[in-house]
Amino acid sequence: MGSLHEHNPSLWVATTPAGDHPPLNGPARADVVVVGAGIAGLTSARLLTEAGATVIVLDAGPICAGATGYTTAKVTSLHGLSLGRIADGFGEDRARLHGEANQAGIEEIARLVESDRIDCAFERRAHVVYTTDPRRADALAAEIELAQRLGLPATATTASELPLDVVAAVRFDDQAQFHPRAFCLGLADAVTAAGGRVHAHTRAREIDGDAGRVVTDQGDVTGDAVIVATHLPPAQMGGYFARGEARRSYAMAVTVAGDRPPDMYISADVPVRSLRSAGDHLIVGGEGHKVGESDDTAEHYRNLEAWARQHFDVRTVDHRWSAQDWVSADGMPFIGPLPGSDRAFVATAFAKWGMAQSAAAAMILRDLIGGADNPWAEAYDATRIAPRQSAGGVLAGAVASAKHLVADRIGLDRHPDLQALSPGGGTVVRLDGDPVAVHRDDRGELHAVSAACTHLGCIVAFNTAERSWDCPCHGSRFTIDGEVLEGPAVDDLAAKDLT
Repeated sequence: MGSLHEHNPSLWVATTPAGDHPPLNGPARADVVVVGAGIAGLTSARLLTEAGATVIVLDAGPICAGATGYTTAKVTSLHGLSLGRIADGFGEDRARLHGEANQAGIEEIARLVESDRIDCAFERRAHVVYTTDPRRADALAAEIELAQRLGLPATATTASELPLDVVAAVRFDDQAQFHPRAFCLGLADAVTAAGGRVHAHTRAREIDGDAGRVVTDQGDVTGDAVIVATHLPPAQMGGYFARGEARRSYAMAVTVAGDRPPDMYISADVPVRSLRSAGDHLIVGGEGHKVGESDDTAEHYRNLEAWARQHFDVRTVDHRWSAQDWVSADGMPFIGPLPGSDRAFVATAFAKWGMAQSAAAAMILRDLIGGADNPWAEAYDATRIAPRQSAGGVLAGAVASAKHLVADRIGLDRHPDLQALSPGGGTVVRLDGDPVAVHRDDRGELHAVSAACTHLGCIVAFNTAERSWDCPCHGSRFTIDGEVLEGPAVDDLAAKDLT
């Protein structure tokens, strides 16, 4: 899903063609049906075609127009201080498996870049997690010790090349960065060259895992197995929408005078700051928050730019964009068979680290579908409950959703002055008893749609930065005219007449 026409297209979207993959044209069958044409779905499809399977890939929008097209595209097994959190929650053996899987994911992407000759600016770089807060130095030291004990490429560093007062840092060597959309377009070409099919603009409306059937708006597709790699499974599938939360984060590509830091970086501090180079640009990222719960999302771009100008001699700001990621309540991705099914598989909840993890997920799914053992599959069991590790997050999410479902309706303006709505602005009001989302475009025209999310009925909020309607309960997003941008919703918001 997603869009190549967000209000703020990413550097990756702006520098690649849309792609020419046609919609599905009537019923079809393959060994495996993959729903979702981001990095997880396309990598899975490519590995399956290598294994000799016939594959059909479906996406509701253009390929690689969702989370993958709006990432910072670091291919790394160092995900902040996640190893310590995983070890605390699940034990060191789980943390070791997680590290091994991500290291393997890096190498699998490198292999595909070479074997399929994909021109995607793939570069080996170190990844560094740093802190400027002396109170976090012990946590950095513990992460280094744990990573080394698990056999991961961790060393201590001062990160003196950063224009910051770094007090501690951990470095993972031989990680990577690339152009994520160029990589996915290359994968799609490789899938079709191997006899697979990739169909864009084909929305899956129903997925019957037991029957191996995907019902789309362009015809039904059947297979021996179905992979759901749609950022979050659609509708209520698997109940994953209630087992985590959707979060947005922000990035911008700037040019700077002087040298740029040579590697990839992310802070262990709050607010998070992320850095990497891309061609002539420095990418600065951070400013994460739960979807639908920021009053002025445009402020996050202003904060990033202010930070960048404070620490670098910024000459131009050429691109800015935001991304949406799903974070599970226990902090681990869900990869494997869906609950109660041996034919439907899922890969979701990569928690803002979906590059290497998507490749690892593809390797796991290829093995499971082919009947082979995989050493990492148990670590990401998609049927797990993990009450001790996830109970707090699940409860907090349920409480927040209930609040939005009820309280947001009560607070709606029943006597709105829509003439006062400025161009570019949006508001949610009550008209004739119904919640209505109203946006005034830059030409002064009003656009009105139902404000009740088609997933479970929560009231959407206006995203000032991206000019979209975002659901604070489970992260569905819609254009100003109500078209679905992000799931789990599968139905558009109905148009409303203001006359």
